[in-house]
Amino acid sequence: MSFCTSKESKSFFQKMKLEMLNNIKDSLERKTASVLASIEVLERQIERDKEN
Repeated sequence: MSFCTSKESKSFFQKMKLEMLNNIKDSLERKTASVLASIEVLERQIERDKEN
């Protein structure tokens, strides 16, 4: 049976945490893009409705 050293264990958990945070960031970026697109469409609809 092999045991990880404290340094290896710390490195492993740091890499896992980094991966998790990058996944959260990617998810937030997708959600932000979706919200921005919705705002843009709504603003165009408001402008179009003002003209009519």
